[in-house]
Amino acid sequence: MFFMYQTTEYKSTSLASHGTSRFWRDSCTLVILLSIFLQFVNPFQLKAQDSTTTVEDSSGYPYIFRHNIQIKKVPESAYAPSLTKSQVNNRVKIIAATNIIGYSGAMVGLYSAWYKNYPQSNFHTFNDIKEWQQIDKIGHAYSAYAESKASMELWRWTGIDRKKRIWLGGMSGAFYQTVIETLDGFSSEWGWSWGDFGANILGSGLLVSQELAWDEQRIQFKFSFHRKSYSDPTLNQRSDKIFGSSTAERFLKDYNGQTYWLSANIKSFFPESKLPKWLMVSIGTGAEGMFGANDNIGKDANGNIIFNRTDIKRYRQWYLAPDIDLTKIKTNKKGIKVALNILNIVKFPMPSLEYSNGRFRLNAITF
Repeated sequence: MFFMYQTTEYKSTSLASHGTSRFWRDSCTLVILLSIFLQFVNPFQLKAQDSTTTVEDSSGYPYIFRHNIQIKKVPESAYAPSLTKSQVNNRVKIIAATNIIGYSGAMVGLYSAWYKNYPQSNFHTFNDIKEWQQIDKIGHAYSAYAESKASMELWRWTGIDRKKRIWLGGMSGAFYQTVIETLDGFSSEWGWSWGDFGANILGSGLLVSQELAWDEQRIQFKFSFHRKSYSDPTLNQRSDKIFGSSTAERFLKDYNGQTYWLSANIKSFFPESKLPKWLMVSIGTGAEGMFGANDNIGKDANGNIIFNRTDIKRYRQWYLAPDIDLTKIKTNKKGIKVALNILNIVKFPMPSLEYSNGRFRLNAITF
């Protein structure tokens, strides 16, 4: 997605009967805000020491070895003092209580504010895999990844065993969202979505697999957004109706303005290269022309067509762009570290090569 003049095939989709309302309580939108909050505490957490063996090279920097395999090079400052068993137990209780109380409260609030207003039913499934050009599914994966990342860092602070920390924290995102998916399954308005469930597992799995293999996130899941506006007033009216008129609502609900990225840190794959540590290469995807879940036809409560723009094409976009790993920027200021950790879940605006509608194009700046 990008801020620049372009010739656009404006496309709009009509919502299925559940489409607009599902936006409001879809976990993939709410979790973005939760993840930003959880990322705030991470820079202040004391990293507990995983069981590793280290040796120094000629430059005096340690290499981490696990099972005689070189994992990565880190400065000594990355190591934290060992914790006593009592300290570990106390921290485990704190984090466990925080998770249970916080998440339970959030679920009670979500149920009271949302699910209780809709009739309940027997558990059933709902196939929404074709909706929104699958951007909502990518959003689920991103949310699970971000939640799991924040949770894993909280468990790292406790000092528990490395693998326990990875699995317990790493699969938290998928677990949290599966609870919401289960509530959907008992609501007559929606249903359990295997597509959502699979995306949740993939998002958490991306985090867990990298931690097990490399002890770091060499490939990071990121997000970007820009607000869409159209020269056709009917499209703006339609967007206001189904996505909301405020920027905050559009940020959460308008898939036309969302782009999801996988950003790889090149230096981590080639540690002996002279590439800067902050350099990343990103592959992104988004979609446009969506003014509804499945098509560009909108109906009122009686089934009458009130919006019909099937002439507007719905299409996917693919991007290749450089990115910046903000956590690799050196600073001794805690406030700056906090800001960099928060901002690193967002893709840094950069030029990109876009492929969409069967052709390539260069964009000056992509969001």
